[in-house]
Amino acid sequence: MKVTQAKPFNQLQRYILLTIGIMITAVGVYFFKFPNNFSTGGVSGISLIFGRLIANPVITPSTLMLIINAALLVVGFIFLGRSFAFSTVYCSMLLSVSMTVMEKIWPLTAPLTNQPFLELCFAVLLPSFGSSILFHLDGSSGGTDIIAMIVRKYTNLNIGTALMAADALITLAALICFGPETGLYSILGLLLKSALVDFVSDSFRTRKCFQIITSNPDPIVNFIVSTLHRGATLEDVHGAYSKEPRTMIITVLNRTQAMALRKYVHETEPHAFMVITNSTEIVGKGFLAS
Repeated sequence: MKVTQAKPFNQLQRYILLTIGIMITAVGVYFFKFPNNFSTGGVSGISLIFGRLIANPVITPSTLMLIINAALLVVGFIFLGRSFAFSTVYCSMLLSVSMTVMEKIWPLTAPLTNQPFLELCFAVLLPSFGSSILFHLDGSSGGTDIIAMIVRKYTNLNIGTALMAADALITLAALICFGPETGLYSILGLLLKSALVDFVSDSFRTRKCFQIITSNPDPIVNFIVSTLHRGATLEDVHGAYSKEPRTMIITVLNRTQAMALRKYVHETEPHAFMVITNSTEIVGKGFLAS
């Protein structure tokens, strides 16, 4: 199958959004996760635990994160070769470098507040939102994702389960290293992170599926095709009670387009029957590749 290259402007947009996602993640990890020793898995969790075990003021969690990510990138190049995406290298190094810079500019010796649960919320919310932006753009911040890519290439293991198990082990190690309170907060953070990443990722992918039954389909179809620049499928139907012939219009739109279509149908064909449902998996031309 022929793959067309993205236009430079679209690539520029993509890397701007990847940078925003990484910076959101870095803020959540550095300002809320590290000061509270919240370990919810991944390279940041490993860095926290190793930082406590090493107990060297020079080798901080941010420095360890940079070292571990760099080592994983080398491993990725060895085992994945050209399939190792440049965006993974970019995001991984940007995350590590940005946290090292934050450490120099805003050194933290204690949490920002005395409310650990509040800080846990931000420690989970910001990185989860940032990661969801990366996933939506087919990006990755590297870290344990690189190991997942290698395992997926050479084995048939369930990657999601393996990564979840690894994160759980890292989180349990936090309970031993940092005590019951921090450990329990970390376990809670891991559960919240898993649910939140799925929720935000699904929100990015959600589309509105319309089924519009009407006796006058032409104005609606013209609005979908000419104004919204989307496609539609027409199907002949008839009423079970009235037995009168109708046309059902099937189309899939994003949220903005959906609001416009619903308003248009309500104003021009108030007697039309509309069924609007959400879907996160639309496969076909103009949507996900099959």
